[in-house]
Amino acid sequence: MRQNTHEQERAQGSDVHWVPVPGGGRLWAERCGEGSPVVLLHGAGMDARLWDLVVPELARHHEVVRFDARGLGLSTPPEDVFDDVEDLLVVLDYFDLGQAALAGLSMGGETALDFTLAHPERVSSLVLVAASASGHTWPHDPLLAAYAAARRDQDAAGLAELELSIWAPLGDTAPGGDLIKSMIEDNAQQRLVSERHFADLGRNAVNDLKQIAVWTLVIVGDCDHPGIAVLADRLVAGMPDAVGERIPEADHYVPLRAPERFAELLLAHLARHE
Repeated sequence: MRQNTHEQERAQGSDVHWVPVPGGGRLWAERCGEGSPVVLLHGAGMDARLWDLVVPELARHHEVVRFDARGLGLSTPPEDVFDDVEDLLVVLDYFDLGQAALAGLSMGGETALDFTLAHPERVSSLVLVAASASGHTWPHDPLLAAYAAARRDQDAAGLAELELSIWAPLGDTAPGGDLIKSMIEDNAQQRLVSERHFADLGRNAVNDLKQIAVWTLVIVGDCDHPGIAVLADRLVAGMPDAVGERIPEADHYVPLRAPERFAELLLAHLARHE
């Protein structure tokens, strides 16, 4: 677990909670603001700092919960098989949220989709940002193949380098660049450890999209990998109450690249569907 000054402050913040999870361990979580609740889920190889630039604005209107997924950020590494969907249910129960809006990016979007199918009564609305989805087959791409190989070979340095080149092509000088680079490098090794313990439950959300009965906003950045836009179109077409938005000058890390526009879209969606 990282122990630099920033992380020590993050671990000891006044709104910080340590949520016990099945099989042992704890998730770092933060709650702030007042109003209807929204829970933020980050992507693979990231942590809850993904939301740093949008939480202050969201918390002016909503109760906001964000947390580091199992084994990432400040959360403890898994010691046994675990399920992100089950962990999300534990977080909602811990904060006594009978129902909440879910906003998830990439892997967090996949978790939000799977959770909504498993526990529809707990979800008031969805925001899927550059989302992946269980059951989706990605087209062949040499860079994505190299990315998968780095994960398979447990190559943390190679994985971090590919994460930056594929998913953060706008680079260090674009908004949020330093934080993106820091998150990727901090979490690369932890991610490989965590992913070895993922439960393989054979979920297939893309075959069940018509069952998603909540209002859904699907957001992509116009500089993201083209496969993300293809999947976003599939999600919008497949869900009965989904609309899509494309944010200019943003890659995969939308909330850090374009925080003002992202917060504007998220708040408008939540206001319409509370």
